Amino acid sequence: MSKEPILVVEDLKQYFKVSRKFTVKAVDGISFKIYPGETYGLVGESGSGKSTTGRSVIRLYKPTGGKIIFNGADISDKMSKETQAMLHTKMQMIFQDPMACLNPRKKVIDIVAQGLDIHHSYETIEERNQKVYDILEMVGLSKEHASRYPHQFSGGQRQRIGIARALIMNPDLVIADEAISALDVSIQAQVVNLMKKIQKERGCAYLFIAHDLSMVKYISDHIGVMHLGHLVETGTTDEIFKNPIHPYTKSLLSAIPKPNPVVEKTRTSISYDYATSGIDYSKGKQIHVEGEHYVLATDEEFAKWTK
Repeated sequence: MSKEPILVVEDLKQYFKVSRKFTVKAVDGISFKIYPGETYGLVGESGSGKSTTGRSVIRLYKPTGGKIIFNGADISDKMSKETQAMLHTKMQMIFQDPMACLNPRKKVIDIVAQGLDIHHSYETIEERNQKVYDILEMVGLSKEHASRYPHQFSGGQRQRIGIARALIMNPDLVIADEAISALDVSIQAQVVNLMKKIQKERGCAYLFIAHDLSMVKYISDHIGVMHLGHLVETGTTDEIFKNPIHPYTKSLLSAIPKPNPVVEKTRTSISYDYATSGIDYSKGKQIHVEGEHYVLATDEEFAKWTK
């Protein structure tokens, strides 16, 4: 790819001090890139550090170490006012629980227009309202919905309101943090299709954080598999699904149910336990497999896994 990445994360570390003696290393030195108009799927089980990564990237947390470059500007440390304004308009987040992140006392029109109000991105109140109506229509809601309150909507509709609020600023990068995991499966597909459609129209990039690999396969161009704060394997979606190398990736892939009952009967789940596996992530390095495919391993582990 010749074009510049929109987001570059280098050796990101995010530690939380719990007590004097104990520090949680939620994210421990990970690196990845996201290109404009692309979707990068970050996958892992609960507690792997993927949501923390998303929150560090959008600077809800101050990173302990490493570098985050967004649109060519360094956002990992103290930022100038211009950089801050750019970050707050050009990067947006869709949260996991659609009810918890919508103010129950506000009408939908004011929730969605929040970014416009903060950054004064309109001349007249009519222009503001029109922008809200346009974006609501884009996410499959109607103008009539604007005057209602969040509790009058279903989960899927609330998530659409969350998406509308993130997209109204016309961001370059949207971080979707488990944006569909609280929804019914049938509605998950609708929301993901909606996100893909908007991506086509707007050309925005997504960092799609999820624990469900089958959904990630459907939406992502690149996938990063995360475990215990480390990126254990990264590559294009095809590379990861056709040729998984890390035992943790293999265990995740083996857990996906197959829609074919004959194949499903013979499917065996591979279990993976870091504690007993004898693998030490901190000793491994990113080894190049082929194309854009990398795996975190020592040379011995890599030889063992690929033979």
